[in-house]
Amino acid sequence: MSLQLLIDDALAQTLPGHDVWVALSGGLDSSLLLTLAARARDRHPRPLRAIHVHHGLQDAADDFEAHCRRLAAQLDVPLSVERVAVDSEGGCGLEGAAREARYAALARHVPAGDTLWLAQHRDDQAETFLLAALRGSGVRGLAAMPSERDWQERELGRPLLGVSRADLEAEAERLDLTWIEDLSNADLTLDRNFLRRTILPRLETRWPQAGASLARSATLAGEADTLLAELAELDLQRLGGDPGRLPISGLTALSPARCRLLIRHACALSGLPTPPAGRLASLLDQLEARRDAEVHIAWPGASARRWNGELYLMATVVAIPSDWSSEWDGRAPLVTPLGEASVGVTPHSTRPVRLRVAPRRGGERLRLAGRGSRDLKRLLQEAGLPPWERQRVLVVHHGDQVVAVVAPTLANWLACAEGWSGLSEA
Repeated sequence: MSLQLLIDDALAQTLPGHDVWVALSGGLDSSLLLTLAARARDRHPRPLRAIHVHHGLQDAADDFEAHCRRLAAQLDVPLSVERVAVDSEGGCGLEGAAREARYAALARHVPAGDTLWLAQHRDDQAETFLLAALRGSGVRGLAAMPSERDWQERELGRPLLGVSRADLEAEAERLDLTWIEDLSNADLTLDRNFLRRTILPRLETRWPQAGASLARSATLAGEADTLLAELAELDLQRLGGDPGRLPISGLTALSPARCRLLIRHACALSGLPTPPAGRLASLLDQLEARRDAEVHIAWPGASARRWNGELYLMATVVAIPSDWSSEWDGRAPLVTPLGEASVGVTPHSTRPVRLRVAPRRGGERLRLAGRGSRDLKRLLQEAGLPPWERQRVLVVHHGDQVVAVVAPTLANWLACAEGWSGLSEA
């Protein structure tokens, strides 16, 4: 199949009525992709747009932008340009920081429901597979780049992923296409460039199909990863279906490998970073701890806690400052250091009230209708609130009287005093 027919078919499969965006760097790959997409648009009408991210990392950055503007104008394709600042001190290196900045810019510009095309090709796939293998990645990492996937409510596609760089160069020459060469590609201090210019060419002198074979292995790893995700989802449903709360008895009945798989799957579903191998090993070791043991395993951005026979997977718990307090009129929303809670509280009388909201200090009591004065600590236990959430409840005072207790992270009233009512907005 010719490259033009390949892009024709890919464009025909996109959703009618939604824009197709091409991430345009100005290099050969993306310039060719946009050119072929513009030609395909004549046969399969779709709103076609391009976006260029200006990283400002090299002297030629303005030349890339100028080329993108000329090419988009020639092809009658609307072009968006965004300049980004790359933070190379963030811990993920220059390449990683540039990638994060680029994807953040793409997410800002490409609306949900639209399709975004990237111009990665088969040689890129082989390099990504090798980099993942050298990092000791598992099946998910070795799967490298999928040809298409859902990305933040958008369709992300790589229609050239099965095409070699050599074939792209030949097509570009046939079309007499112009592009800008990225001089940073010659920097062998960058891992990907070192593989591309030094390692892969040597491999191909002995194994001419090395690039294609590595890309094929990445595809097979992707299929295996899909099957593993299906297995993990079956286990999750069998254990109740809540990725944030997994029964310990069900986890310990699984093999260690299957248990690790399920925890990673549950984290992914919850939007949490997966635990590093060492943290995950520690977590599995502590699943067998005695029932009343305090188990808390943390890693950047997330943590796992054991309580009441269940493993809780959650974002890092943010504490309420102990000296925080706020005046409140009882009307929703309640603004707290943990965000807004869509709750309100009102006395049974119609008089206006002035309330004070503060963290729990200890020793508070509420007078409940039909139950008399009750200790807040016991009420929280009766409510089944996990210990870490009990430390984040807020107590509502009317003068010296405690009139209500709310869990702001749950946007839910835990108790209201006699003569008072709590309201939660839907």
